[in-house]
Amino acid sequence: MQSVVKVMFPGTKIFSYFDSCDFELDIDMGVIVETDYGEEYAVVKKATYLEEEKNLPTDIKKIIRKTTSSDLKKIKDNNDKASEALIVAKKYSNDLELDMNFVDCYYTFDKSQLIFSFVSANRVDFRDLAKKLAQKYKTRIELRQIGVRDKAKKIGGLGPCGLFLCCHTFLTDFNSVSINMAKNQFLALNPSKINGICGRLLCCLGYEDDLYTEMKKGYPKIGTIYETENGTGKVSSIDVFKGTFRVDLKENGYVDFRKEEYRGSSK
Repeated sequence: MQSVVKVMFPGTKIFSYFDSCDFELDIDMGVIVETDYGEEYAVVKKATYLEEEKNLPTDIKKIIRKTTSSDLKKIKDNNDKASEALIVAKKYSNDLELDMNFVDCYYTFDKSQLIFSFVSANRVDFRDLAKKLAQKYKTRIELRQIGVRDKAKKIGGLGPCGLFLCCHTFLTDFNSVSINMAKNQFLALNPSKINGICGRLLCCLGYEDDLYTEMKKGYPKIGTIYETENGTGKVSSIDVFKGTFRVDLKENGYVDFRKEEYRGSSK
């Protein structure tokens, strides 16, 4: 067993384990941690506890210290300077006629690296831009091309439901979402209804997909030919909440049947 904490880096929803180094750390406490990029600021999301070593990465990094007042001042100073650098990067990219839509920029805590995120529909040759930025800021420059879903996750916004975006508030990763999930839930395949503000399929389509799959068991498939006392028709729709399916009997119109009336229904 090893004493660890789980932290989250600002601007991300990614959790990482760190060796607590015997620090007693509480939730939402700021810490300075050791990373491959140098020293970074992070926020504790799970307080100090014991974890089996088999569940931890082999190269687990360490907590350096709890944040101090001087650390917080340095973080604010870094953020202010990163905001200024973002304006400069936009100007340089325009001068170089690069197709880059910058999303954000931040310094690592020790200012050993300046990292920019941008969106572009095409692959961008930003070598000249990186050189100009490195000459100006005298530090290592990293330019990360991200997708539109990552952009939405970073900047946030309101979804079509009227709530703050799931990816910006609580989702830690993007799960695979397919158009078949919308079909499985009988949703109209209208992009304005099933796409998020990022232009991709709504992440929430995956939340209830397994439930719909389970609830649809025992119903006839839509399009199935069904024999009734009033004639033969075709199954036109299913309502898993009412427990019914609708059959189009043509001359006799639409007739609803209970799920239990379907002869192929699973008991």
